Amino acid sequence: MYTQEVKECSYSKKCGGCQYIGMPYKEQLKKKQKKVNKLLDKHCEVKTILGMDNPYYYRNKVHAVFARTKKGQIISGTYEAGSHRVVNIDSCLIENQVADAIIRDIRELVKSFKIQIYNEDTGYGLLRHVLIRTGYVTGQVMVVLVLASPIMPSKNNFVKALRKLHPEITTVVLNVNDRHTNMVLGERDIVLYGKGYIEDILCGIKYRISPQSFYQINPVQTERLYKKAISLAGLTGKERVIDAYCGIGTIGMTAASSAAEVIGVELNKNAVRDAVNNAKSAGINNIRFVCQDAGEYMVKLANQGEKVDVVFMDPPRAGSDEKFLSSIVKLSPNKVVYVSCNPETLERDIRYLEKNGYAAESAWPVDMFPFSEHVETVCLLSRKAQ
Repeated sequence: MYTQEVKECSYSKKCGGCQYIGMPYKEQLKKKQKKVNKLLDKHCEVKTILGMDNPYYYRNKVHAVFARTKKGQIISGTYEAGSHRVVNIDSCLIENQVADAIIRDIRELVKSFKIQIYNEDTGYGLLRHVLIRTGYVTGQVMVVLVLASPIMPSKNNFVKALRKLHPEITTVVLNVNDRHTNMVLGERDIVLYGKGYIEDILCGIKYRISPQSFYQINPVQTERLYKKAISLAGLTGKERVIDAYCGIGTIGMTAASSAAEVIGVELNKNAVRDAVNNAKSAGINNIRFVCQDAGEYMVKLANQGEKVDVVFMDPPRAGSDEKFLSSIVKLSPNKVVYVSCNPETLERDIRYLEKNGYAAESAWPVDMFPFSEHVETVCLLSRKAQ
């Protein structure tokens, strides 16, 4: 079932991004299974990890930092592990190959157009990063040029030259990041070509993805993850559902056809705007989106005496905080479906919920990030009978 092929990476010693590179894929899955079992099997049954048939070139979002060497050579790639030295990368075994080719060609165009590369130490220069997002199903391609200033000399000719090399590019966006910050993107986007967003299809629903939107980076495994999460919720069409940390609405919209009502809650206003547009264009009428902190919103519902049957939660790597978890306890849905990208914080949060009236039923590991040590897990928790 799983590929036996082991590809060698020439950047692995410096890059450090893929902890399991060069390891047979079956071995990677065994290590991840063992990690989740060790943490969670004291709480519930841990199922067999869902791996990928082909674990290479899966990342649909590729970020390259640009720099200039002491000899004046323009390079692009990623930061060396634990430093701000840039490792020059031509092609990566886990990144979309079209995206990598575009980045290589941008490197050459930057030279011919004499675009200054941003220097982090001096704060002088223009081009900081390039971000490429690709639609797995649609094939649409977005190029985001992250600049220190909104003024880019010969920008139209640059875009023309880039599109001549890569006619598959559907939109080009200039993102302004003029701050001394570790954040890749600034807040301002200027569309240079196309619509300023791409679309992709996930679980049969079309999504609009803008430069700032969160969208899972492995679409093949995301479909499997979401389908598993929704099947665990056991929806019958009568339930009222909350999709917390909803991003552009992917979990909530996938669940909507099996629920009576879905409320997506998200703090990022750009993501909420995309979510509203996504639901509208998909003709999904039983979902609405709230731009607010999910925990505060759930406490407000509980204080108003409102009831919710299922909460889907998909927090960042740090897991949830006690404030949010206590809001779940206060709202007391029958089921909580927890989608986690960090089994350690998942285990910590399960312990909190178990002390406060919930029981973990089952956990399903999903390999969303082959060649890295990260593992995604979806866990069902049910409210104990009083």
